[in-house]
Amino acid sequence: MMMAMGKHKTRFVCQKCGAFYAKWSGRCENCGEWSSLLEEVVEAEAKTAVKKAERSGKPLPTLSLNDIVVKKKGERLATGFGELDTVLGGGILAGSVALLSGQPGIGKSTLLLQIAAEIANSVAVLYVSGEESAEQVKLRAERLFGKGSSMLHFASSTSANDIARTVSEGKYAFVIVDSIQTLSLDEISSAPGTVSQVANSGNILIRAAKKTGAAIMVVGHVTKDGTLAGPKTLEHMVDVVLQFEGDRYGGFKTVRAAKNRFGGTNEVAIFEMAEKGLVEVKNPSEALLSERQNTDGSVIFCHLDGTRPILVEIQALVNTTAFGYPKRTSSGFDLNRLNLLIAVLEKRTKLKLGDKDIFINVVGGLRLNDSAADLAVCMAIASAAAGRKLSEEIVVFGEIGLGGEIRSVTGAEKRIAEAKKMGFGSAIAPKNLKDPFVAKTANLRDALIKYMK
Repeated sequence: MMMAMGKHKTRFVCQKCGAFYAKWSGRCENCGEWSSLLEEVVEAEAKTAVKKAERSGKPLPTLSLNDIVVKKKGERLATGFGELDTVLGGGILAGSVALLSGQPGIGKSTLLLQIAAEIANSVAVLYVSGEESAEQVKLRAERLFGKGSSMLHFASSTSANDIARTVSEGKYAFVIVDSIQTLSLDEISSAPGTVSQVANSGNILIRAAKKTGAAIMVVGHVTKDGTLAGPKTLEHMVDVVLQFEGDRYGGFKTVRAAKNRFGGTNEVAIFEMAEKGLVEVKNPSEALLSERQNTDGSVIFCHLDGTRPILVEIQALVNTTAFGYPKRTSSGFDLNRLNLLIAVLEKRTKLKLGDKDIFINVVGGLRLNDSAADLAVCMAIASAAAGRKLSEEIVVFGEIGLGGEIRSVTGAEKRIAEAKKMGFGSAIAPKNLKDPFVAKTANLRDALIKYMK
């Protein structure tokens, strides 16, 4: 008598956070995301897997930490971009796995192809693409650097099994995988891009990298709100997480490390897209100020991005509204923070902004997450509202409290040094600074009265 085949057990897994449920729901109860649950076949029961693991495990050999001998100390591959090497902690470490994320069209594939071409001058490199054909990659390579090194190899595949096996052969010192969301394991039945496929594909690549000492850089997609798509587990597994940010249509682009096991996370590399690919911006302050016109509403702010000071122009436009409710718009600055600063301006300086449309723009496509920009934004709004200009020789930075007081900020010495290097005469900054370069002001009202002409 033949027995009927058992039905496959399924579960519903959230593609945002990895939580799973017995039945489908429109909203994940764990992370609150809508329409993120997808059905997956349960490959093995958890209880059975745990029992098997208990029987198959064996005691691990242990060593005293003092007895461990380090065979290789920090062998790194230079990317060809000095600033990017700094972000990585000195270059790409052998055996490491890095994850690069960014918006579509921002230049991830261009950057990685340029890095691959540079590293291929000294070691064997493999570029694996699951999104583009060999012809597409060849055309981009010819546009960027012409004929490349013969040590740069290409493969088109979406099989994580095949890629991991190729890496395990040990022929390549550096491997690029574009992208992790296109890969799939043969042993898992779910579609590419699901939580289980992304996590397990990443795991098998990491194991291959640690086994052979090959460095791997993987491209990751992002969601509409800018966070990395797929399970958070992937970010925990890799050694380095790089974020590629900026406006894909122009302006500066930045690469920073959100996680780095081999270096700090407070460095940033700044790039600009040119005809021959991405180019490092050695002096972003000079580039950002080269086209400045000193008009009302224009203020120079010294921004600290990681440990790097950058002089950037903040522009404000204030106009009487034609509607019942005034419009407030910001580009490169948090809108909620802008509304708070407008309220402080109205309360502490007696400026009447309740019937004004206010527009803020950070020149160059940069996005400011620096609280020191508060004073510069306030002075730009006041300058535009009153039609008065700030002196060309003045740089502004400082955090604004709800009482209108100017509070101290981090990295003040670096900001002052950058302003001096660029030829500015003084800085409007918190009063606790000892440098004579600083025109000390206690509160926002005093700063507007003294320095608006």
